[in-house]
Amino acid sequence: MSIMQYNGAAMIAMAGKNCVGIAADRRLGIQYQTVAMDFQKVFQMTPTLYVGLAGLATDVQTLKNLLEFRISLYELREERTMSPQVFLHLLSALLYEKRFGPYFCEPIVAGLTPEGKPVLGGMDLIGATVITDDFVVSGNCTENLHGMCETLYKPDMEPDALFETISQALLASVDRDALTGWGGVVHIITTEGVTTKELKGRMD
Repeated sequence: MSIMQYNGAAMIAMAGKNCVGIAADRRLGIQYQTVAMDFQKVFQMTPTLYVGLAGLATDVQTLKNLLEFRISLYELREERTMSPQVFLHLLSALLYEKRFGPYFCEPIVAGLTPEGKPVLGGMDLIGATVITDDFVVSGNCTENLHGMCETLYKPDMEPDALFETISQALLASVDRDALTGWGGVVHIITTEGVTTKELKGRMD
């Protein structure tokens, strides 16, 4: 089993009409043994920017702390909030400088620009970035997640429709994978604010 699959993760970021959603499962495992079912994998970086870190749990927490530190430095120096595009470049550079001994994390980024335009991006563990305008997935069961997103996604969804779509895609995908699941959490980011809801999933 790859070190990327050791703790288990499944996450989706999806764009709507002037809104964006990011969802992840809650399971923390050691291969097929479940350790916890409340592990946080999605983190708020700014009021309209979230990052999801899929991979080795120790590196998830290390990278989260490092990103919070770098964002605080940026805001002190620049006296403004970091935009999603700048954050993507920061994260990519951070991962690439450790390329010979990388963080075992494949992040996804979901945010809104000040004009309300969705920004979605995904990376591999050395920071090679893909930017999309519909959805991006990361974690163990990426084939399942891609298939469900391609089936259910529609352009320009309102926040409620986006929540329903991203939730159904996540739950249907993790039900077919033994290393992920045990509930989920969904954040819907709009220009008015962020709505966070927890999903109840199968506990077996």
